[in-house]
Amino acid sequence: MTAAPLLHALFPNIDDWGEIGQGCVDTLLMLGGSLALTVLIGLPLGVLLYLTARGQLRAMPRLYGLTALIVNVLRSIPFIILMIVLMPVTYFLVGTRLGIRGAIPPLVIGAAPFFARLVETSLREVQPGVIEAAQAMGASTWQIVRRVLLPEARSGIAAAITVTAIALVGYTAMGGAIGAGGLGDLAYRYGYLSYKSDYMVVTVFLLIVLVQALQVIGERIVTRLSRH
Repeated sequence: MTAAPLLHALFPNIDDWGEIGQGCVDTLLMLGGSLALTVLIGLPLGVLLYLTARGQLRAMPRLYGLTALIVNVLRSIPFIILMIVLMPVTYFLVGTRLGIRGAIPPLVIGAAPFFARLVETSLREVQPGVIEAAQAMGASTWQIVRRVLLPEARSGIAAAITVTAIALVGYTAMGGAIGAGGLGDLAYRYGYLSYKSDYMVVTVFLLIVLVQALQVIGERIVTRLSRH
């Protein structure tokens, strides 16, 4: 039996495998775009949380408290609710609430606070003696951040990016419930609403493969950074 008849026998409801392929592409585009923006926003936010905490280089308890409150509120809202609440904001930012463009703003707003907390935790693990040595040599706060904190915490930050990327895969799947596109959209429209369970099996399998690939790549990067 050739591949096409075998696939039809195993998954009789899937007539268009090109749609599955397009769902994979859409999921990867949402993941790549939202992860890049999440790192760009979450990294400085995590550094701000670290620097302004009590006992740190630029301790400002009120600013830290306000920033931490915003981060905690955004992290407390279930992502599916956050996507719905942010629809007006999403439309204002990108001109649509649907598809890849409509999915990226809520993905970034939902994931950036999560990533910022992971960055803050990684920076807290840098040995205080290293920072004190940089201060003794007259380094400014910016120089300490750029030349000491971020390089020393690079393996932890790489691990944080891996964890965030995997979380974003789950978020993109949930986005299918409101027409965000991708594999989650196919699983919801065909697997849940139309009772075509083979669509659900295939999309879940592909999401598992994607998560496993991200985990393996992330672990290899962390291991390589830890050795240097």
